[in-house]
Amino acid sequence: MRAMKWALGAAATALLSLSVQASAHAQTIRAVMHADIKIIDPIWTSAYNVRNYGYMVYDTLLAMDENLVVKPQMLEGWKISDDKLTYTFTLRDGLKFHDGAPVTSADCIASLQRWAPKDAMGQKLFSLVKELKPVDDKTFTMVLTEPYGLVLESLGKPSSTVPFIMPKRVAATPNNVQISDPTGSGPFVFRKDLWRPGEKTVYDKFKDYKPRSEPASGLAGGKVVNVDRVEWLNITDAQTAVNALLNGEIDYIDQPEIELLPLLAKDKNIVIGNYNKLGGQMNLRFNTLHKPFDNARIRQAALYALNQKDFLIAGFGDEKYYKECKALFICGTPFATDKGFEDKLNSDFAKSKEILKQEGYDGTPVVLLFATDTQTGRLTPIVKSLLERGGFTVDMQAMDWQTVLSRRTRKEAPDKGGWHAFITTWVSADLLDPIMMSYIAATCEKANVGWPCDPQMEKLRDAYSRATAEAERKELAIAIQVRASEYPMYANLGQYIMPVAMRTTITDQLDGPVPMFWNMKKKQ
Repeated sequence: MRAMKWALGAAATALLSLSVQASAHAQTIRAVMHADIKIIDPIWTSAYNVRNYGYMVYDTLLAMDENLVVKPQMLEGWKISDDKLTYTFTLRDGLKFHDGAPVTSADCIASLQRWAPKDAMGQKLFSLVKELKPVDDKTFTMVLTEPYGLVLESLGKPSSTVPFIMPKRVAATPNNVQISDPTGSGPFVFRKDLWRPGEKTVYDKFKDYKPRSEPASGLAGGKVVNVDRVEWLNITDAQTAVNALLNGEIDYIDQPEIELLPLLAKDKNIVIGNYNKLGGQMNLRFNTLHKPFDNARIRQAALYALNQKDFLIAGFGDEKYYKECKALFICGTPFATDKGFEDKLNSDFAKSKEILKQEGYDGTPVVLLFATDTQTGRLTPIVKSLLERGGFTVDMQAMDWQTVLSRRTRKEAPDKGGWHAFITTWVSADLLDPIMMSYIAATCEKANVGWPCDPQMEKLRDAYSRATAEAERKELAIAIQVRASEYPMYANLGQYIMPVAMRTTITDQLDGPVPMFWNMKKKQ
C-alpha cells in the first residue's frame, strides 16, 4: 500500500511539474476537481463533472441567480402572448461560437430539441410544445398547445442536464450518440489538443466572449474571465492533492476529503469555503428493469434495510457538514416532509427480510457499481453491508466513476454487463420540486438511467406542472413523495454540505450550485 501511494504521489508530482511548466506563460488557475473528464457531451450524461465542463464551454439562454430567480443570459429578452401560448425569444448582440460563427436562432432550436428528450423538465415542457421556429437569425418562437407555468424555469434550470446551446451542426447529433466537437460560445475554450484523459483538462479564456453588463450573481449576470487559463488536474490520491495545495502547486480543490480539512485549516494560506450554500443529497439509484429490483416491494425492502446516519458519518464525519433528512425535496424548503418515509431508512432488517420472504426473493445477486475514485462512491461498501443484513445477496463490482457513467446507461441484464444500483449525489438546486428532480420522473424508456415506469407518478407530476397555487403545489409534492415511497426509484441517503479548499490567492468565487471559474481572480 505504501509503495502504491508513493507511486501515486510521484505520478501526481510529475504531472504538476509538467503543468506548471506548460502554463508558466499565462495566469493559470490549477484545480483538482471531484472527477476526471473523459466525456465531453453534457447532454449525453447528467454527471456533474461533465455539467461543470459544460458551464466552462457553453452558455445558456437563461440562468438562475444566487436567489434562485431565472434571468436572461444569452437572451436579450422575451415576450409572452396574451393567451400564454407563444413565447418569443430574442438573442442579445455579439454572441459568437469559439470558431467565430455567430450564434443564431437555428442553433438554439436545434440545441433545445437535442436537450429536451434527455431531461425530466425538458420532457414535460416539450410534451406541450407545438412548434419551435425561427423568426430571423436572432429571434425564435416557442408555441405551446396549452399554457404552462414552467417554461422559463425549464430553460433556466441550473444543473443536471442543462440546456446548453451548441452550433446547429453539433446539436444535430442524436442525443444517444456522444458529440466529439466541443465548440461552444461560453467564457472558456476547451483545448481538445491539450486534453489528456486521466491527467488534465485545459480551458483558455475565450477572448471574443461578450459578458452581460449586469454584475455576476450565481449562474446569471456577467461572466467575466479574469485569468488566461484554467487547468483541471486529475489527482486521485486525496493526500497528494492536499499536499499540492499546501505547497502552492495547485490553487483549488473542489471536494477535499473531510478528514483532511483540519490539516488545511492550520495553514493561513488556505481558505475553506462553500460556494453551494444549499448543499446536496446522496442517493442510491435503482435499476427497475431487472429482477429483483423490477419489483417495487423489493425496492421497498432495500429502503427498510438502509439508513442515512451510517453514510453521513462515514462520508462527512463532522455534523456541521451533514443532516439526516428524509425529505426528497430538501429540508429547509417549502416542500420538506417525511411523509411516506417515517418507517423507512431506519435499518429495520427484520422488516426487509419479511418483505423479501413475502415477495419470493430467490437470492438473485444485486449488482452494485462501486466507484472507487469519488468520495461518495467510496461509501458503496456500506450499501453492501446493510443490504446483506437485510437479506439481500450483493455483488459489488469496483470501477472508476467514468466507467460507472458509461455502464449505467446500459439496459442489459446485470449478468450481461448491466447493473442494479449505484451511489450518486445531487446538488439541492436539482431537487427543489418534482419536475426539476430527474430521478422522480417515471416516464419508462424516456426516464433517467434506471428507467422507472409508473403512470400514477406521472399523473401526479403532470398535475403539479399545471398547478399555479403554491398550496396546491405543496399538496401535490407531498403526494408525489408518498408515491415515491410506494414505488421507490432511489434511496435518499442524506443531506450534506461539501466544502472547497483554495489558496488565499484565489478570490471572488461566486455562490451557486456549480463551481464557477469566471469572476475568479488570482493574485500574483
